[in-house]
Amino acid sequence: MALQSFLKIFMPKNKTFFELFENVANNVAKMGSLLKKVVAEPDFDQRGILIKELKDLEHENDDYTHKVFTELGRNFITPFDREDIHYLASSLDDVADYIYAAGKKINFYHVDPNDTGMQKFADLIEQGAEQVRIAVTELRDMKKMQKMREALVKINSIENQGDDAFDFSIEKLFETEPDAKEVIKKREIYQVMEIVTDKCEDVSNVIESILIKYA
Repeated sequence: MALQSFLKIFMPKNKTFFELFENVANNVAKMGSLLKKVVAEPDFDQRGILIKELKDLEHENDDYTHKVFTELGRNFITPFDREDIHYLASSLDDVADYIYAAGKKINFYHVDPNDTGMQKFADLIEQGAEQVRIAVTELRDMKKMQKMREALVKINSIENQGDDAFDFSIEKLFETEPDAKEVIKKREIYQVMEIVTDKCEDVSNVIESILIKYA
């Protein structure tokens, strides 16, 4: 009996880690869709309700991330490198943080999100978050990599589109917005939204590293 208990310590907690990552990735995808709704909502108060949902999901993901780190401290054997688990958890947490930050800033600055740049970024973020969900979900079975690789390629493409969208949005902002305060506000929102696409690519890079080591 004592031997069995001792051996359990060395058994990999694959299911636990994968479930935690999938929970986080599912929430990230939900947050991407919610941010798109925030940008499409013309009413300030209704946007506030959606942003509160973003906040709740972001806090839920903080709890999942904490559980990942707790499991790392409790288990000797993990499904892949401890360093990669740490990087993946941190990268996913960053995506959630910046999605929430983007939504929060829109109402904090009282900015009208009916804006070509914000609309484009919201589309890219929703797409990127969904591809992150797909890639993370496919980590359970690295023998079937096609779907995961397709998701990673799409994430990298979305990040490139995010760079282009930022340049275009800033150029248009300076050409069409006469109010200096509005320029500052919108520029900061564009920056945060562009960072979301960068953070999605960070997740992609971590998963790519895991694939190289274990596939």
